[in-house]
Amino acid sequence: MTEPPLFALSAAALAAGYRAGTFSPVDVLEAVLARRDAVDPAINAVVALDRAGARRAAGASATRWRAGEPASPLDGVPVSIKDNLFLAGLPARWGSRLYEDFVPEADEPPVARLRAAGAVLFGKTNVPEFTLEGYTRNALLGTTFNPIAPGRTPGGSTGGGAAAVAAGIGPIAIGTDGGGSLRRPAAHCGLFALKPSIGQVARDGGFPALLSDFEVVGPVGRTLDDVARAFAVLRGPDACDPRTLATLAEPPDRPMPLRIAHLPTIGDAPVDAPIRDAVETAIEGLRAAGHTVVAVAPPFDAEAAAAAWGAVAGIGLAAHLGTIPGALDRVGPNARAIAEAGARRGAGEHVAALAHAAALRAAFGRFFSDYDLLVTPTTAALAWPAETAYPPEIDGRPVGPRGHAVFTGWVNIAGLPALSVPIGTTAEAGGIGLQLVAPHGMDLWLLRVAAGLLDPRQQKGTTA
Repeated sequence: MTEPPLFALSAAALAAGYRAGTFSPVDVLEAVLARRDAVDPAINAVVALDRAGARRAAGASATRWRAGEPASPLDGVPVSIKDNLFLAGLPARWGSRLYEDFVPEADEPPVARLRAAGAVLFGKTNVPEFTLEGYTRNALLGTTFNPIAPGRTPGGSTGGGAAAVAAGIGPIAIGTDGGGSLRRPAAHCGLFALKPSIGQVARDGGFPALLSDFEVVGPVGRTLDDVARAFAVLRGPDACDPRTLATLAEPPDRPMPLRIAHLPTIGDAPVDAPIRDAVETAIEGLRAAGHTVVAVAPPFDAEAAAAAWGAVAGIGLAAHLGTIPGALDRVGPNARAIAEAGARRGAGEHVAALAHAAALRAAFGRFFSDYDLLVTPTTAALAWPAETAYPPEIDGRPVGPRGHAVFTGWVNIAGLPALSVPIGTTAEAGGIGLQLVAPHGMDLWLLRVAAGLLDPRQQKGTTA
């Protein structure tokens, strides 16, 4: 059997090869850079490269592996960083002309943890402007395409990172998730992604928090194990973010078999038929494995949650742009529309939205006294044409800008951990994901449980 190319190997396989001396981090980096040069012109996933810095990091990693002293299981593994996170020495443009020439001098805490762990940070990945949309396109850096669904979107806002991983440009990408921005791109690209609980991964510095604490940093990868490895590096206490002290004490495991709540849809929101069918097949598999699965109605007011998310996003962007003279004349039309709508809202709406978030977090605390997991589709829609901001129809019914995202934003408001796992691939419209939502703070348990729920063959995603 032909050995897979180095760029297609998982982080776990790379570590095994480094340990055995079969190949080195230098070999792997060169394979990933060559892969980027070969395929990225067609998908536009990686928008900034640090070849020299990455080669220095790979060389240092090779020295550590030869000495038998790797810094971590990610030592020597090529990792890309989303363009809204600060990686010292590379542009952080946030998909906007406002930051076209901005280059941060220091890493954000999650990036610093990766660097200290020996990860080879080789480049930045594309985003929609201000990372507030569900596709990946901006006027400065262009459109990103889905490598497993030509002409279609990888989703957003971590669309560049998901597209890179699916195309073999590094086994892991680090992104942010403020309303589904890791999970939905992972689903569309046939990958795994973890949206951590609030307080698992430190945030400090960086761009303004437009989405309050709804946005968190997490990994996307081709295998469940790679996502777990990356999260183990990202997670942990940091004095700059007191919320991360919660990682010092992990909640106890839940006993097996599991009590699983299944949320097939949100009210009368449409879901594309292939997604419904794939999720139902997955649910039957969970029942066959001995778990109790109960279909439930949304344990929250979906319209109120959507309104709260929209209020925080719009007011946050309007407030930020208000600090930059002439900003509205320099941003794209979608960002301008969001900001103008936000500027028309009053401070009372922002206060009400945050109060709604607090109430939703309490409600889910009570909900998870009766259930161990909540399972939903990751997306309501299959991948749509890449130049279009959102699908105008789902399952033949008209929808608005967030119709495809009905299963994700409220998870961010509630601060819960959620994992998207690939459960199917369509011929033309990309992948299908299943979302597993766990109680707050039970991120590590969620990863362990997912490994037990999935057949080993299901623990690997798609590579284009």
